[in-house]
Amino acid sequence: MGSGDVGGDMGEKAAPRARRAALDRDRALAAAVTLADAEGIDKLSMRRLARSLDVEAMSLYHHVRNKEDILDGMVDLVFAEIELPAEGGDWVDEMRLRAGSARAALTRHPWAIGLMDSRRSPGPATLRHHDAVIGCLRAAGFSVASAAHAFSLLDSYVYGFVLQEVGLPFETPEEVEEVAGQLLAALPADEYPYLVELTRDHVLRPGYDHADEFAWGLDRILGALEPGSV
Repeated sequence: MGSGDVGGDMGEKAAPRARRAALDRDRALAAAVTLADAEGIDKLSMRRLARSLDVEAMSLYHHVRNKEDILDGMVDLVFAEIELPAEGGDWVDEMRLRAGSARAALTRHPWAIGLMDSRRSPGPATLRHHDAVIGCLRAAGFSVASAAHAFSLLDSYVYGFVLQEVGLPFETPEEVEEVAGQLLAALPADEYPYLVELTRDHVLRPGYDHADEFAWGLDRILGALEPGSV
């Protein structure tokens, strides 16, 4: 090998390696949420999570105890995205804002719906959320029992609506028109008169948006709740 070759090799600097962010609990949990968002909670495993982080599976156990610990942390991250009721605010307005924020968070992370109330070791964001919602209702005059009833009713509505919403076979107005039009063309009006009527006179009307149903139903629930009732 000639001196020129050696000089050329020595003169060239090796390309710097991209520095990988240090693995910690926050990074592991954020990656788990991203993985569940993309592939579903059923695909989440310690090995799959480690692969997405480009680390060995055993490295995860320095930061999380096991998969259950990961699920606890993931749920806590979702609760951290939900806007808390403001102290001193009108309880109806605060519950409406909180419900809308919860719906948005669960729409981003639909896998979380079945986990939100299943964890035995709730994290700090979960506890803050629950305490703030109950505190808002109690400050408005709800008894302990009626606050529990209201909390359960509101969450049942939010969770149920999101489950229905993410399962719909359409997203855009164009897709609504296509799906509803196909359904309408296939339905004998004499056999299903009310379904045909609803599709024709409601779903296919200009400006229809299934998302509007959320506010309509939420307003009816909030209007029926009364502080002091059991």
